Formats: sequence, C-alpha cells, structure tokens
Amino acid sequence: MTRTRFAQISLAMLIAISPAGASTVGPSPSKRPAAATETLVASNPAKPTIVLVHGAFADGTGWQHIIPILQRDGYTVIAVQNALTSLAEDVATTKRVIEAQKGPVVAVGHSYGGAVITGAAAGNSNVKALVYIAAFAPEAGEPIGAYTEKYPSALGSALRPDVAGFVTIDPPQFRELFANDVAAAEASVMAAAQKPIIGSAFASSVTEAAWKTIPSWYLVAQQDRAINPDLERFYAKRMGAITAEIKSSHVPFVSHPKEVARLIEQAASAPAK
Repeated sequence: MTRTRFAQISLAMLIAISPAGASTVGPSPSKRPAAATETLVASNPAKPTIVLVHGAFADGTGWQHIIPILQRDGYTVIAVQNALTSLAEDVATTKRVIEAQKGPVVAVGHSYGGAVITGAAAGNSNVKALVYIAAFAPEAGEPIGAYTEKYPSALGSALRPDVAGFVTIDPPQFRELFANDVAAAEASVMAAAQKPIIGSAFASSVTEAAWKTIPSWYLVAQQDRAINPDLERFYAKRMGAITAEIKSSHVPFVSHPKEVARLIEQAASAPAK
C-alpha cells in the first residue's frame, strides 16, 4: 500500500453491521490527573505501545472503555493527559510521551487529539501507525478549524467561552450534539466533567504533518454532529488513510468501544510499510 493510496474499506470487510445497527471492526479478539500521562499496563514488549490522545472537552479517562480491551489483548496502553491550554503545549506533551516509549508506537487521536498526534508523531521513526477517530487531521501550517465553515456542524452554536477564552459545550446540549448514542447517565457525567479548551487552539497549526510519512487509519463517525462527517471523509481521503465508517456519534470509543479497539489493533498488527 502506497502512502498516496486511499483505501475505502467496505463495511462488509472492515465493519460488519449488525441488524441493530451496531458496528464491528475486524475479527473478534480472543483520572487520575497525574503528571502528563498515566501508564496503564506493562505487557508484551513485542507489541507496539498504544498511545491514546483525547480531544477537546475531555481528558484521558474518556478512553476507559477502550483501555481494558487493549490491555486484555496484551498491549501496553498510555493515555496522555493534555492541558488543552495550547496546541503547541499539547503537541509537546504528547511528543514527550511518544519519545519515552521503547519500541514501536501506535498513536491514536480523537477529534482535536488528531491534530495533536499529527504534530507530535512527525519525524519519529518509532511510530508505526496513526489512528484518527472522528478527528482533525491538518496539513502543516493549516489551522485546525480551516474547513469548519466549508463543512459546518451543529456544535458551534453550543460552545460557551468563559472570560479567559476557554470553551465548553452547553451542558443541556451536550448529549444531543456530542454523544447522542451514549446512555443518558454516562453522557450527563461527560457533560459535567468537561475539560475546557482554549478557543484559540482551533486557529493554531502544526509545523509538520506526521500522516505524510506514517501509515494512517481513519474512522468516520456517520452521525457526528460535532465534526461534519464529510470533513472527516475529506481528511481521510487527503491522507490516503485506510478508512472505515461506523454509525456513531462523535464519541464511538464510548458508544462502540469494541469496534474502535479492533480498528486500533488492526493498525497495530499491520505489516510495516
């Protein structure tokens, strides 16, 4: 597979849709705010370390449904805890985590976290794959929000800035716009526990795009109301990513963790290019 190839994997091959509308990716496999990161398990050194990077309005505990699956399957997992105070700082934090690992790494980013891994993994030969989950995937020098007017979403009107310029989602609208396929009780907790992000981050850009040299996978969330699914498809096509789609809100790693974990594992087990 060349880096310029766009492989739109059919749902029959990569995602098997159940009669109820749930999706599965591939075959079935057998917060504590710390410093910058939290190492969750040490396991088989022959497998790559999975570095999970959260998006805006969240922290590393948002991966709580994915982490046990990856651990069970023998992966070392690290959830990065980013400050969300600037893109540059979050890229630097994530870069330190990636560079601290021994052996190959798979970097996974959700939403804003996709922009973070795009910058943090650039130039690192230990990163064998990038996985974008309903995520931004900017070009070097391109603001994260460059295409949000061309590909609008419903989220913008629900954003609430504070006096310092940090942004959260209006709690009464959180589930509808961000997590509409998540159980009401869990979505309510997610809304209450939001981590604000500095609004200026979306006008920032990375200096180098890792997806230009590192094999990439992309999961499009078909019912996403936070990032337009067509924008997600644009990013995936531009990257030449191996692409799958799932009937999900913006947070498929919460509502469909098994399917998302299997896509991550497919990236982790793919032959080196």
